[in-house]
Amino acid sequence: MKILQEFQTFAVKGNAIDLAVGVVIGAAFGRIVASLVSDIIMPPLGLLLGGIDFSDFFVTLSGGSYPTLQAAQEAGAATLNYGLFVNAVVQFLIVAWAIFLVVRQLNRLERKKDDPASPVEPPRDEQLLAEIRDLLKQRA
Repeated sequence: MKILQEFQTFAVKGNAIDLAVGVVIGAAFGRIVASLVSDIIMPPLGLLLGGIDFSDFFVTLSGGSYPTLQAAQEAGAATLNYGLFVNAVVQFLIVAWAIFLVVRQLNRLERKKDDPASPVEPPRDEQLLAEIRDLLKQRA
């Protein structure tokens, strides 16, 4: 029973709930980025490179020649799908860039929030004058 109480305490904490929300939003964001890459970015890029479809870049490991990746997979051929890997790398770079921008902005907001609250240190000359004043008080 103690382990159930510990789990309940963990699950109800804000961090666990925040993590769960982050995972759900991250999964949805991943689908959006996958669509962005495969449906928006890669078709014009392929067109610029002469009508190339990156998702059909593959090497057949079991021999034979197939016009598309789908035809090779339907035939049961072992394939090395490096075009899909290129798409995944582009997706990763987009997600990494987006996360970088979000974290960067959060850090800026955090710094702005901390700046007014932090005590302002007096200039060096005022610090020296305060030290001299304290020393004179000690001598008197």
